[in-house]
Amino acid sequence: MMPTAAFSPRGESRAPWGRVLVTGGAGFLGSHLCTRLLDAGAEVDCLDNLSTGRAEKVAHLAGRPGFRFLERDVSGPGCADALPGPYDLVLHLAVPDSRAARPERPVDVLEAGSLGTRAALAVAGRDGARFLLASSPPVCPDARGGGAPDDADPVGPHRACADAVRFAESLVAAHAVAHGANAGIVRLFTGYGPGMRTDGGGMPAAVIEQALAGRPVTVPGDGSRRHPLCYVDDMVDGILLVAAGRSVRPVDIGGDEEPTAAEIARVVTELTGSDSPPVFVEDTGDGRAEPRPVTGFAREIFGWLPSVSWRDGLERTVAALRERPDPVPTAAGGPAEERTGEWRA
Repeated sequence: MMPTAAFSPRGESRAPWGRVLVTGGAGFLGSHLCTRLLDAGAEVDCLDNLSTGRAEKVAHLAGRPGFRFLERDVSGPGCADALPGPYDLVLHLAVPDSRAARPERPVDVLEAGSLGTRAALAVAGRDGARFLLASSPPVCPDARGGGAPDDADPVGPHRACADAVRFAESLVAAHAVAHGANAGIVRLFTGYGPGMRTDGGGMPAAVIEQALAGRPVTVPGDGSRRHPLCYVDDMVDGILLVAAGRSVRPVDIGGDEEPTAAEIARVVTELTGSDSPPVFVEDTGDGRAEPRPVTGFAREIFGWLPSVSWRDGLERTVAALRERPDPVPTAAGGPAEERTGEWRA
């Protein structure tokens, strides 16, 4: 496989795709991908049922030529037939994060990983498009030596998300082998940046939200847990470089710097001008180790290299969130299947 050196995802060359479908496009990462693709000259259909995404994330794109927002559930009946295409690339971001704890709607999560992935693959197969699944790393074993309890417990808090991701990856690989589909997988580690949600906890979102609100910044445990952070621009670069190739093998995209929770809290406190020193609190997590990306394949084959340090990334993120806080989501008007809609430029 040759590197895709002819395509530069930072806008120095036009995108090699005329029209792109982005499922889960109204999320944090999806909205950045939609913007970058439009900047590179591609037309974009952004599909999202707004169960976790927010229309506000892509509202600024409404007036741009070639952009269309579709409020639909990719796992819903007839969704694939309702997407006219033809598409040159399908970016499937609607699969849940396997590290998410206690999903509120486990059935929806499993259907997104199974029916949703099947529908997105069908659209790509129909149009002869490149397909790329945005997946997440496997849940790490309990750091206290207890193994991975969800493997033995069918109702464990992580089980639905982990199984949805595992099935989605297996389905993509099976299509590539059995049908010769041009399909690949990127495993995305912790990403952050302007437009990120700050109401879901985790690093660095929680400490940024606390500091900007003027509350004490809390650090779990002794603050020594490390977090491999990847700035959103670098993550988008990696996704588009893999999309421009033909890799079937899963490709890790994540930060190679691993600041500790205490270091992140200290830098965020400085950047926000908070008068409150970090407060160390009991770690109420489940003890699972933070997964680490192995990015050698992304670097050697695709030439991907993160360019934004975690300190610079936090500075940009804090400045953006201070200027434009994370919007309050619009109240849903009923089940996703009853709220289907469409708007475009």
